Amino acid sequence: MTGPDQAQSPSLSVFFPAYNDCGTIASLVIAAVQSASKLTPNYEVIVVDDGSSDTTGQILRELERVYPQLKIVTHPVNRGYGGALRTGFATASKDVIFYTDGDAQYDPTEIEVLWPMMTAGVDLVNGYKISRSDPWHRIVIGRIYHHTVKILFGLRVRDVDCDFRLLRRSIFDQVELEKNSGVICLEMMKKIQDAGFTIVEVPVHHYHRAHGQSQFFNFRRVIRTGIDVLKLWYALVVQRTHQRSADAAADRRSRRSAGQRVL
Repeated sequence: MTGPDQAQSPSLSVFFPAYNDCGTIASLVIAAVQSASKLTPNYEVIVVDDGSSDTTGQILRELERVYPQLKIVTHPVNRGYGGALRTGFATASKDVIFYTDGDAQYDPTEIEVLWPMMTAGVDLVNGYKISRSDPWHRIVIGRIYHHTVKILFGLRVRDVDCDFRLLRRSIFDQVELEKNSGVICLEMMKKIQDAGFTIVEVPVHHYHRAHGQSQFFNFRRVIRTGIDVLKLWYALVVQRTHQRSADAAADRRSRRSAGQRVL
């Protein structure tokens, strides 16, 4: 079997954050079960229903009767995309975690493309969109956002907002996520990069939205996201400054204990 640690295939958690995705979630769960079963015998599929007001919850309960591998986590009220991701990561119990969105703009069967790239020295396989299948205004806003945060945060990944990722659960022993908004993807990739984890990137397809509408691309949310980005940037700057001060103080104490003169 190809894939990570070929001598013994790791276990796999697949999860989808879902909000009013009744038109797509069933096909995603079925596709995830079919693909995961090809990769490892030890897997689970998780859906985080983030306070949906449509029939998403009812459909998931029907799927649960058919697929014992399916776990459903329901938020009584909508917590936002970041809140759904944080719940998914906290719920996942297997060695490796894969997630993508519940709106079917990505094909979960393409996890089979990412899987062989998760070798012993790799911590995260990050998808990047081959071509973005969105209205022109979303493409323009997305490109502006990507280039802005790439410069502001010093990111080296090609596509910070491609929500198609395969990563080791052990990452979260060191990385703590705090955001409840869509800015969580930026927070996650920045913290993973700064922690020194190894990232490889793989192209994946991006499809037109077949059901529902984006919860992000309206003027109010764009402004809110901009403010959230600046807050994250400031928090990371403050954290880095405090860490440097703490490191300098520890160095001075170490030199004093060694009998060296400290200026």
